[in-house]
Amino acid sequence: MNEGKTIEERVADYDKIKKEATDLYRTFGTVECPALDQNVQFTSEGFNHLVYNAPGKMRDKRAQILRFDMLERAKFVLETSTTYQEYDEEMIYKKVNRRGAWVPMNIVVRSWGLVAIVRKFRIKVVLIQEGNGAIRFLSVAPAWFTKQYRDVKVIETSIGKGLRAEDDDGEILKNATRE
Repeated sequence: MNEGKTIEERVADYDKIKKEATDLYRTFGTVECPALDQNVQFTSEGFNHLVYNAPGKMRDKRAQILRFDMLERAKFVLETSTTYQEYDEEMIYKKVNRRGAWVPMNIVVRSWGLVAIVRKFRIKVVLIQEGNGAIRFLSVAPAWFTKQYRDVKVIETSIGKGLRAEDDDGEILKNATRE
């Protein structure tokens, strides 16, 4: 399907690629994630985050295609990784549905980042949980660069630098850090 074509060449087939990604995403449903010892749901919010970076603001089509291409790898990481590399927790004030009424309240939002190298391609899968709700897939992105000092060790020990090598075969998962 994508063999031999650059993302720029594939933009012309954007609608077809998006439909195929949508169909694939819908098959994911819920997956068991050993790293969190819980199930992760693939909701419409997660797919919309691949397409939009803010309400009504669509991502560049090339960026979308890259993220669509990583969906199977993201699912693989969630199903096989036993560790997560990032965790964040914050309190936000938002309206929450309580017995049919929208009530403003403070809720805890937790997010996890699972960074892994799959077939010599370094990716980051982001998960989110609001309050005591379900843990949901939020996004997948190439993890080529970092702005945080704590991530420097991850980059130094990664292989492939986001590029696929010609000798790649099978699904290989390596933790992004070594002790």
